[in-house]
Amino acid sequence: MLKMKMFLLLLLLPAVLNTAYGHSFAVPIQCIWSKEDMSDMELIEPYIINKIKYAEYNSTLGKYTGYTETGVRNAEEWNKDTALLQSRKADVERYCKHNAQLYYTAIFSKTVEPVVKVKMVQKSEGSHVDNLMCSAYSFYPPHIKVTWMRNGKEVKADVTSTEEMPDGDWYYQIHSHLQYKPESGEEISCVVEHASFKKPMIYKWDPSMPESDKSKIAIGASGLVLGIIISAAGFIYYKKKHSGRILVPT
Repeated sequence: MLKMKMFLLLLLLPAVLNTAYGHSFAVPIQCIWSKEDMSDMELIEPYIINKIKYAEYNSTLGKYTGYTETGVRNAEEWNKDTALLQSRKADVERYCKHNAQLYYTAIFSKTVEPVVKVKMVQKSEGSHVDNLMCSAYSFYPPHIKVTWMRNGKEVKADVTSTEEMPDGDWYYQIHSHLQYKPESGEEISCVVEHASFKKPMIYKWDPSMPESDKSKIAIGASGLVLGIIISAAGFIYYKKKHSGRILVPT
């Protein structure tokens, strides 16, 4: 089940600047909701002059509130205007929900599959306890579930996991650790559930090859391929060079 998050849609009305006196005015309208049907949508419209909030409209309260002497007077006048209050209330549907639906379609409904890796982070020696880590990188949206399976059964003991952590580029990552005593012939898997998957994905841990050996093989294979390419290039050059010679009888 997906965790419920608080969504915020923030749009700034262009600030009106008075260059002669250096004054500024801004209205950063906020639309806040947590339910997918947007039934709890709230519109907050603060009025800010020279970085000081002097008044604010809140759709949940259904009125304006003043925060400075001038703001209090303005709020009292605005709250007497029934048509104005009805118009602000209608902005929840007309403005917030309309734009939020566009965001849902353009952003929130998109999914990116995680890149999942299972590796050993601590090999047991005297304690006979190993520490595996299952990491999921570069996924969106952030809601994800990572669990461990041992011989087909879910493992709940000795499991610790981080929260979904933002990468800073709209993508997220998460890490889950499993401490266990290895046994011969067992099968350990990391199970990942995410909106980008049609079904839970299972990633099996292969203890037959340490990470260091995998790196060495990868480096060795890369070197072999590079050597073959260089050798092939040298052979082609040699053939071309010799095929271009003309023997002259003496």
